[in-house]
Amino acid sequence: MTSPLRLGIAGLGTVGTGVIKIVQQQAALLSARSGRDITISAVCARTRNKNRDVDLSEYDWEDDPVTLAKRDDVDVFVELVGGDTGPAMEATQAAIAAGKHVVTANKAMLAHHGQELALAAEAKGVNLRFEAAVAGGIPIIKTLTEGLAGNRITRIMGVMNGTCNYILTRMENAGLPYDTVFEEANQLGYLEADPNLDVGGIDAAHKLVLLSAIAYGTQVDFQGAQLEGIGAISIDDITAAKDMGYRIKLLGLSNMTDAGLEQTMQPCLVPYNSPLGQLEGGTNMVVVEGDAVGQIVMRGAGAGEGPTASAVMGDVMDIARGLSLPVFGQPAKSLKPAKAAKCSTASAYYMRLRLKDAPGVMAKITSALADAGVSIDRMRQKEHQDNAAPVLIVTHETTPAAIETALNAISATGDTVGTPLALKIVEV
Repeated sequence: MTSPLRLGIAGLGTVGTGVIKIVQQQAALLSARSGRDITISAVCARTRNKNRDVDLSEYDWEDDPVTLAKRDDVDVFVELVGGDTGPAMEATQAAIAAGKHVVTANKAMLAHHGQELALAAEAKGVNLRFEAAVAGGIPIIKTLTEGLAGNRITRIMGVMNGTCNYILTRMENAGLPYDTVFEEANQLGYLEADPNLDVGGIDAAHKLVLLSAIAYGTQVDFQGAQLEGIGAISIDDITAAKDMGYRIKLLGLSNMTDAGLEQTMQPCLVPYNSPLGQLEGGTNMVVVEGDAVGQIVMRGAGAGEGPTASAVMGDVMDIARGLSLPVFGQPAKSLKPAKAAKCSTASAYYMRLRLKDAPGVMAKITSALADAGVSIDRMRQKEHQDNAAPVLIVTHETTPAAIETALNAISATGDTVGTPLALKIVEV
């Protein structure tokens, strides 16, 4: 008879309690599908006497996650503490050193220390699995490492932060300004303790760089990603985008070019009727393009108790079945250092300017665009009641460098009010 697979779970928040519920409620199903029982030996959290709506009476309690990670009756250390350093990192390192498999939902830790941890796990002959770290319940890690292993991946893109997608779609549907919806999301508990992790694009970028490492066989490179949050997006931008047949999304894009690895997380316009354009609320979507498979689209809940716990248990089940894979799909020692490249891919752009209402100003603006090699596809001047005229421009395809040059020249005229905004238009 095969012995049970014994879990030690550190972190009893939403995801941790969700994992415990699955183990308790689906015991027979898990055993039938994996060929062995899945049990929990001990748990750990910061607060012991807290109502978590789950029965913990049969499990030992540890106050220290490092101690939990080293227990002899733990085969798999499930790290749900969070944070890129501190207890999460220390306990993960201790578990690997003790010969334990690790399952984690910690994208920040892996984005900053993934190569180090992967080398350690593979040297020790244990699994380090992280399906729950990216896009909640969407099995994108398994898709890349297994289902698409025979493909050369050409592009990854997606909406990977449900909070930002909620804010942007709520602004559009309710006609509310960013600050109002931001506060609403905060009151609903959607934002991280540090909101900039969400609205600044950091959380989503953590996820993108993990996917890039698997897709292109490179070491994780968070520092090489270009980030821009959604704080500058106004309700006027959202309305203008909709009028032109687009929606604004915080979009992750990654592809390997001759210059190196391009990784961007920034607000972009996508066609309204595209799969990404139709994405509502807190849902995530990842689009992968491969040379053999073409384009595939995966959509699902990006967070929450059930979806994230489901992803954790998917990894646990693979370990129970004896499946062992390199952390990033190929041996960590074979992963190449990522050569970061500033995005140079040509695309059309949406530009929003507020210009002083004076003779000759528009001529200066069009001249600045022409000098930078930026061609105007269409332009609209909206009605105004003060001395600043809102002007919206859609360009023909051009490069990010040309847009940057044009924006600098436009700002240098002294005829703008506020900061000009330029958003890439991405055809899906």
